[in-house]
Amino acid sequence: QVQLVESGGGSVQAGGSLRLSCAASGNIDTIFLVGWYRQPPGKQREMVAVIGDGDSPNYASSVNGRFTISSNNAKNMVYLQMDSLRPEDTATYYCNMYLLEELHGLAGDYWGQGTQVTVSS
Repeated sequence: QVQLVESGGGSVQAGGSLRLSCAASGNIDTIFLVGWYRQPPGKQREMVAVIGDGDSPNYASSVNGRFTISSNNAKNMVYLQMDSLRPEDTATYYCNMYLLEELHGLAGDYWGQGTQVTVSS
């Protein structure tokens, strides 16, 4: 069974930085796509940043230039460096991976449980 676990969330003042990490474990054969999504209070989940193996990252316009996604597929890890944080970045952040599960040979989407990021003004 594949599991994704996020860490690194917390509370920070506007202008500060946080680094989120996501560790995937289980029977993983190949990771095709990794990304971060967020769900602000009372709103729908939205894409923050995604990156495919060997591809250039894609960012939401609201975070472009402030956030940086990176991954280490050999270690089944994905990161999100968040700089110049704003109060509107407050949300629950979720890690996502589209991967090939080794045991049953099935590809699918996997999600972490989420980590809270709160930015105060």
